[in-house]
Amino acid sequence: MTSMYEHAGGEEALRRVESAFYDKVLADPVLKSLFPERRPTHVDHLTWFTSESFGGPDRFSRDVGFDYLIAVHRHLNITDEQRERFAELYMASFEEAGLLESEAFRDAVRSHVEFGAQVAQQNSHASTDEELHPIRAVPLWTWEG
Repeated sequence: MTSMYEHAGGEEALRRVESAFYDKVLADPVLKSLFPERRPTHVDHLTWFTSESFGGPDRFSRDVGFDYLIAVHRHLNITDEQRERFAELYMASFEEAGLLESEAFRDAVRSHVEFGAQVAQQNSHASTDEELHPIRAVPLWTWEG
């Protein structure tokens, strides 16, 4: 079975998707408060996270770490509308890159982004560590492809 990382075309293809996605969220009025300015490392971090989650190199875990991911979402108070818009723009970026032709891959990407957005939303409202989502590592996403 081919990993999602391999199916997507590896890091370069995922970097193009994440770069297009990041441009979208920076310009989106619903997400503007969550992404108020361009950060030079954001596309790298998004790419490394998605690559690792899709079965590629573990660079996000090695170089950034999951604790960082928790910290950057704390106190953002992500709304349902923002969570849904984030997922919508993410899927649009994959679609525009021509990577969602396979229904199985599309479904796997959708479940990946919806799960991640739910985790981020929960963590964004947590006032204590006990209220955080229990996941503490980059999840490995698989598909039937």
